[in-house]
Amino acid sequence: MDPKSVLNFANDEGVKFVDLRFTDLPGSWQHISFPISQLTEESFTEGFGFDASSIRGWANISESDMLLIPDPSRFWIDPFFEEPTLCLFADVVEPLTHQGYIYDPRSVAERAEAYLRSTGLADVAYFGPEAEFFVFDHVSFLNEPHHAFFRFESGEGNWTSDNPDENLGFRIRTKEGYVPVPPFDSLQDLRSEIALNLEAVGISPECHHHEVASGGQCEIDFRFASMLTTADNLMLFKYIVRNTALQYGKSVTFMPKPLYGDNGSGMHCHQSLWKDGQPLFGGDQYADLSEMALYYIGGLLKHAPAVVAFAAPTTNSYKRLVPGYEAPVNLAYSARNRSAAIRIPVLSKNPKTKRLEFRPPDPSCNPYLALSAMLMAGLDGILNKIHPGEPLEKDIYDMDEAEKLHIPRLPASLEEALAALEADHEFLLAGGVFTRELITRHIEYKRKREVEALRLRPHPIEFQLYFDV
Repeated sequence: MDPKSVLNFANDEGVKFVDLRFTDLPGSWQHISFPISQLTEESFTEGFGFDASSIRGWANISESDMLLIPDPSRFWIDPFFEEPTLCLFADVVEPLTHQGYIYDPRSVAERAEAYLRSTGLADVAYFGPEAEFFVFDHVSFLNEPHHAFFRFESGEGNWTSDNPDENLGFRIRTKEGYVPVPPFDSLQDLRSEIALNLEAVGISPECHHHEVASGGQCEIDFRFASMLTTADNLMLFKYIVRNTALQYGKSVTFMPKPLYGDNGSGMHCHQSLWKDGQPLFGGDQYADLSEMALYYIGGLLKHAPAVVAFAAPTTNSYKRLVPGYEAPVNLAYSARNRSAAIRIPVLSKNPKTKRLEFRPPDPSCNPYLALSAMLMAGLDGILNKIHPGEPLEKDIYDMDEAEKLHIPRLPASLEEALAALEADHEFLLAGGVFTRELITRHIEYKRKREVEALRLRPHPIEFQLYFDV
């Protein structure tokens, strides 16, 4: 698509506003709206000026002027706004140089794709994420110096089985929520409407179903695409899911672990490399993979402790990444074995289906940074011929402790993951994809705003454990 096509579409649809979408450093979507009369062909090169000083993780007030450059390759009509509104993704650029802003996550993903092509190894990286989420009927929380709590409610939650009102007894038991039919699954119609709304904005849903946890855990899969398109799709996906749920009077969270004692929400990421329209991960090695695919796995496993600082980037992420809840905490690879950090799907021998599934990520991540970090780790493995060693064919959870000692593990906390990133990030700097400034800003932001915020606050469980000491 080109700017003229965007303008023609806006005219045909009677659009009144244009809404530019961009992403802050932690991964939240932001937007600014303009009357459609302000969108011209020149807007796609000259951009729209805005103040970036209040965007999380971005500029200081002394250097806050930035430009939003609309990307004409992708546009849609917002399905929730009352007035017809044309939406576009936008890149954030420096007004003096017209180069991508160093803290703009989408610019990182664009540089990652350019670097992939520059290596000559491949011309496209395909990603297919599986973002899980919870649907709640009520959510409240508070953090005061003398008072802290959270509470959520779900009509499906097994903890509501004694509800004296509107209780017909159908509740999903802990860890027994995977694909039951109604009346246990009460969210079928909501997920179907989400799927229809996704189609309306250009995302192709492939299936939807209830997930393992009680309390309204769901998954809606959509078709894989190139890395940048997939990151864009994830931002739009979360927006559509949340706002469709709001129309049903429900609230969605992509927190990795909102519910104690049950499965958390992951975002397993399928990925493969292609060149000239041909798949590169099919071959005659383990699980019908190519040598290139094994080296990609080797790089991803080697750098995984640093990668999860972007791919599992919250303190809550590491309440999911613990043994016993289908969480892939062990750095190994295997065909079919879902207890390994990297799984090789073996549903078909067709080379076009050959891919790997990296299982530690969760949907709290900034997809532009997380997918870029995965790609850079895999490319480092290929360029440096990092072999992943022998696959792990046994179920890790059935091993005794002596056997497990030989299997490296992911960091056990966000603090450990940030330390791993601090020690291992040279692979991210190749081709100028990530910058030291962005990595340092990410680490500092997470330590100050999240790690320290949690560390300094008394927790309700501490009162239960220690009040009477």
